[in-house]
Amino acid sequence: MTVAATIDFAAVTDKTWDVLVVGAGPAGAMAARETARLGASVLLVDKAEFPRSKVCGCSLNRRSLALLDDVGLGELPERYGGVPLHRFHLAVNSRHAIVPLPGGVSLSRQTLDAGLVDEAIAAGVEFLPGVVGRLGDVERRSRSVALQMGRHELTASARVVLAADGLGSRLLSGEGRKHEVAGNSRIGCSVIVESYPPFYDCGTIFMACGKGGYVGLVRLESGCLDVAAAFDPQFVKRAGGLGSAATTILAEAGFPRIPNLAGPSWRGTPLLTRRALRPAAERVLAIGDAAGYIEPFTGEGIFWALASGKAVGPLARRAVQTWDDDIAARWSMLYHHKIARRQRVCRVVAEVLRHPRLTGWLVAGVARLPALATPLVQYLNFTPPARKGIVNHEHGNCRAWNGPAP
Repeated sequence: MTVAATIDFAAVTDKTWDVLVVGAGPAGAMAARETARLGASVLLVDKAEFPRSKVCGCSLNRRSLALLDDVGLGELPERYGGVPLHRFHLAVNSRHAIVPLPGGVSLSRQTLDAGLVDEAIAAGVEFLPGVVGRLGDVERRSRSVALQMGRHELTASARVVLAADGLGSRLLSGEGRKHEVAGNSRIGCSVIVESYPPFYDCGTIFMACGKGGYVGLVRLESGCLDVAAAFDPQFVKRAGGLGSAATTILAEAGFPRIPNLAGPSWRGTPLLTRRALRPAAERVLAIGDAAGYIEPFTGEGIFWALASGKAVGPLARRAVQTWDDDIAARWSMLYHHKIARRQRVCRVVAEVLRHPRLTGWLVAGVARLPALATPLVQYLNFTPPARKGIVNHEHGNCRAWNGPAP
């Protein structure tokens, strides 16, 4: 799904924007839409053309679905053919455990991101793809942003700038707001493959854990298999590359081998576990991965992005009217309450997964008594009671989604 520019590049200098969002992933698109719905004039830019591929496990957990429903986008996953998720299959050292999921859906980031940008445009947001943003000077009542499209560069102005430009945010780095990276942080990577064993069926999140990291796999609305992983950098070097590292982990866990996995073009990320020392600068608020990131678990990464995009809207709208030092402090507190506290659970899970022997014991226990995993699964997926259910539409050999599963 192609999302075209809604405004000429030269026209962005015609006025001072209320909000300028740099980065059109789930956090940026959600923030742009929510601030526009509150009456702000919003410009959303991204360095990529849409649709674009991203490194991601492509799972929306039940919390994410509830959030989309809360902002009036509950039908978005169904509209784009999202695949219902019912099971979580964890394996380590050839020990396997299958845990029921209370809901969720898989949807490629190409489709999700383009769909969210399209919804932002429908709410009145102006969108410019293929544009790189760089913070400029603080003005009396605004902040300048240098925008570059190919060889052309101009300067836009906004009352508030939202940095949604991902891990290691260039906007914040330009302000001297560096990220603190965990010493044992892993790199993220992913690839989408078209040919794979039938073992990897629809409706299941597969996760294989090993000494050097873990690999998650899930079927997408296209029928392809998304393979996403988090690896220790040294393990990748010893394995001879990302594909070989993934193949090794799958073999250690006892999952079927995926032919030619080392062949496709993998996409990688910087070190994953990091946090912005301060998620704000003067007239700039960081959201999504730009504010901090932990190795996620069953769709938590997308939830953090959507939640921060939603949460920042009212504060950004207030900041348009009057910016003061209290705005940055309020966003730091709000981000900690809405996002950072939840990330601690994933930090604990990530630490456990670094110890295959311990993880193996846990998997063996869950295999015998699946209820042992219930507290974690419920914490990650708890939502208000569902108002909709699964319908039996066929799509790419998988049933299409029609709202949160009961």
